Amino acid sequence: MGKKTEFLYLSERDTIEAGVLDAKKCIDNAEEVFTLLSEGDYLMGGSNHNSHGLGLVFPKESPFPNMPVAGPDRRFVAMPAYLGGRFDVCGNKWYGSNAENPKKGLPRSVLTVTLNDKDTGEPLAFMSANLLSAARTGAVPGVAARHLARKDSEIVAVLGCGQINRSCLRSILTQLPQVKKIVCYDIFEAASEKFLSWAKEELGVDGEATSDLEAAVRGADVLTVAASRLKPLYVKDEWLKAGVTVLITGPMQTDTSFWTSTKLIYDNVRLHEAYVQEAIESGDKAGYYKGVIGGPIYTLIDEGKMPALKDSTSIGEVILGKKEGRTNDKERVTFVACGMATFDVGLGYDLYKTALKKGIGQKLILWDEPYQQ
Repeated sequence: MGKKTEFLYLSERDTIEAGVLDAKKCIDNAEEVFTLLSEGDYLMGGSNHNSHGLGLVFPKESPFPNMPVAGPDRRFVAMPAYLGGRFDVCGNKWYGSNAENPKKGLPRSVLTVTLNDKDTGEPLAFMSANLLSAARTGAVPGVAARHLARKDSEIVAVLGCGQINRSCLRSILTQLPQVKKIVCYDIFEAASEKFLSWAKEELGVDGEATSDLEAAVRGADVLTVAASRLKPLYVKDEWLKAGVTVLITGPMQTDTSFWTSTKLIYDNVRLHEAYVQEAIESGDKAGYYKGVIGGPIYTLIDEGKMPALKDSTSIGEVILGKKEGRTNDKERVTFVACGMATFDVGLGYDLYKTALKKGIGQKLILWDEPYQQ
């Protein structure tokens, strides 16, 4: 007789009940994942086991009337991963994205996460993942703030006032209790004003909104960067004070003098090595670099102006005490994160376990026994 297989379905409301909006919980989870990354106890896609994901990119035109064609931020991406340690589980984040979605009352991206038994392949859980993805994205700079930022930091500059930076700021503030003020900048002034109102209401932090990028950056102890990929920010070296911590979650351009003088910490050096490998394989390295967050850094490395990636530091090594992070209050420290499916799997696993414990969600049956064995 075949085995009955069931799995847990979690709606967005279920994930909230399971703790997806608990910033400290998400930071603790991400910190643990970082240690596994540095120990090598994980796998992602591709032959290098570090590929960000496999994307379905639509053509500019098609002879088939129903085939989707390219549009702003329009794609599907599968992001598979195995995560070891206590998690010991496989999973996949699957998302579709289309800049036209808000006109239909939808988020730009629609995301789900599936968890699977590593041996049998059976599904363990299927869950809504828009909040999960935003929470793990915000938790990553939260971990960096915990380990790299000056604890006396008082002013945070928010560059890019969308949903991702809401999650980033929510996490960062849990680690920096001395913050007194935020300065919000966005290319759309209404967005920065809206962000400031949200921050005052939900997080209880005062601040100001500005359309002047220099004014936002000068004097800031911490920068959280999550601006649009369509128009990367250019932050001048001279605007960045001694002791600043720059947390890069979205693209940012700056002077070569800043890149070569800041202490640079990566989320996972192996991921960035994979980006460079994929850039080489693409046949258009320069074009590929323009589309990824670490592109300006990889360019300087290729030019011999910065240390090779193999000689660089991942934050997991800092957490484990294997390498140094910030060593004094005058250092300018920059943390670069590009996003990894391991974090979706890690947080999704803990939400799944919490849901099982508390009776949250709905159990669905894949089969009572498989028709084919």
